Amino acid sequence: MIRINLLPEEYQRTARTPVKLMVAITGTVAILTSLTAWYGWLALGVSASVDSEFAVLETEDDGLRPQVTYHKSLDAESAQHRKREQTLAEITSSRISWTRKLDEFIDVVNRGGDGDRHLVWFDSLSVQQGASGGRSKSAAGNLTASGHSGSDNFGQVANFLDDIEESSFIEDFYAPEPAEGSKALTDEELMPAVVWAFPLTIELKEAGANQ
Repeated sequence: MIRINLLPEEYQRTARTPVKLMVAITGTVAILTSLTAWYGWLALGVSASVDSEFAVLETEDDGLRPQVTYHKSLDAESAQHRKREQTLAEITSSRISWTRKLDEFIDVVNRGGDGDRHLVWFDSLSVQQGASGGRSKSAAGNLTASGHSGSDNFGQVANFLDDIEESSFIEDFYAPEPAEGSKALTDEELMPAVVWAFPLTIELKEAGANQ
């Protein structure tokens, strides 16, 4: 239906925007403005701050990276040295010091008291390690010697073997076999007048057998 306002122009009501609509539009504009400002702050302020912090951290990382690499190389080198030391310690603990063993052997020979307990000497002495087969009964090897006892009492050979068993020399060996031998010389004009020849074979202990 068409409505015609016939009132004079000065009496006609001026067309106005509804108050509620105005408030709604104003609120919407304010919210949009706030959101735009907040987004701009995020996009520019926070992003710039993050970029700046990232640049600082990246610079620190570039400075620390060579130190970390060097530290890792030191760790690897240290681990290698520890492994070497452990290997050397294992080798040393399982290896016999033959200089020490010969000193101990000579000490036993010299403790005979010039014939009071025994008077022995040796023409030869040899060591065989890691023996497989042959005359050695031990896989570790043996010590063999050709000895002489300057006494008509063969019991002095047994005394010498007893002294061997009671000395520190025997720690790396099994006990020697019972005494055996034969007269090699009998001459009253010589000193000593009677000489017994006897073999000496002492088997080495396998690694760990004396622990």
